Amino acid sequence: MNSPVPDPPAADTVSDVAAVGDATDGLLTALALLDDDALAEPSLLPGWSRGHVLAHLARNADALCNALRGRPMYSSAEARDADIERDAHRGLAAHLDDLSDSADRLEQLFAGLGEEDWRRTVELRNGVTDLAAGLPFRRWIEVELHHADLGIGYTLEDFPTVFLDRETANMAARFDGHPAIPEAIELRAEDGRSWRTGAEGDDPVVVVGRVAALVGWLTGRTSGSGLSASGSLPTLPPL
Repeated sequence: MNSPVPDPPAADTVSDVAAVGDATDGLLTALALLDDDALAEPSLLPGWSRGHVLAHLARNADALCNALRGRPMYSSAEARDADIERDAHRGLAAHLDDLSDSADRLEQLFAGLGEEDWRRTVELRNGVTDLAAGLPFRRWIEVELHHADLGIGYTLEDFPTVFLDRETANMAARFDGHPAIPEAIELRAEDGRSWRTGAEGDDPVVVVGRVAALVGWLTGRTSGSGLSASGSLPTLPPL
């Protein structure tokens, strides 16, 4: 007897899964040009080498698999940190294999989910919950941002336009009503599009710039370079 074919996921979820694959392929292609010494050098993330960034990416793929299976993403914060430290100091070949294999495990799990599976609520770190359908975009964020964090020539300006637009909206939603942001903020792209975030209020600080510059500031990758503001640039909480 043939196994039943899962109902197809929504079109935007299919698109996100494909985007994760493309972003991962781009990362692996870029990494293949490096060597072991390059991975031991500092990344753009304080305290982490490039090897730490890659170890985190591989373990994040496995953690998302855990979440989709109804398990904790990590057994503990200490175990997460220990796994990253354990894997950070390997050579390039080991990192490439691990990144590819862990990405394949996640992709295969995505491929086996039906429409009802995508609608399930899954638990992430620190009590955060999301629909399973949100996990491909979360993984896309991880791959894009950490590719840039490696400091190997891939920058915010290289992010796909659709990713920049969605990540701006995503971060605006994340900081909307955040208790650590006392100001009302209007994010305004140079083309006139805008997003509201921060506290409620009728007189927001208007922050204007290219979408790539907005994403850099919102995700803590820049201090606000390339942006202008109608008042003091607000201080955002760490991610």
